[in-house]
Amino acid sequence: MNAEVLELWPELLWINDESLRAATAKTWELALEKSVLTVKDLNTIPFTLLCGPDLKVTFMGHKRAVVHIAKDCGDQMNMFFKEDLPVNMDVLIAGSILADVGKLLEYELKDGKSVQGKYGKYLRHPFSGVSLAEQCGVPAEVCHIIATHAGEGDMVKRTTEAFVVHHADFMTFEPFKDRLK
Repeated sequence: MNAEVLELWPELLWINDESLRAATAKTWELALEKSVLTVKDLNTIPFTLLCGPDLKVTFMGHKRAVVHIAKDCGDQMNMFFKEDLPVNMDVLIAGSILADVGKLLEYELKDGKSVQGKYGKYLRHPFSGVSLAEQCGVPAEVCHIIATHAGEGDMVKRTTEAFVVHHADFMTFEPFKDRLK
């Protein structure tokens, strides 16, 4: 795993399965290689294009919050429902780290601002994220989280881990969307 990705994602160290940790990091490495966005950009651009120019929460600020919220939720679910609704924490953490990796292909910079690029007009980030992850050997149960974390996931049955990531993502998006319109 390269130092740039580890600096971006210290939460990678929460993934106990070494091969899953490596595949998750490799997916981010590939996305950065293919993207016009840099690590610096990810720490400065707004996390969504849907809330207008007044949004100050950065892409990485939002993404890291989602990972922390998902982890905390998974820990609590395992404490209270371990036998009836166990959460695979490695899958949950990898999925939450990778949920928006496809945005690196969806977004472009225009006049210093992030905008939906040509690629993004044809493929939203859940699709490009799965493609990147599969190229890096990420297992299907994690690709499922990437594919279903956004509205596209409303068309399929989500796993427990996918529900957690979906809700962690939307609970940290919808209030901004409603407030900044």
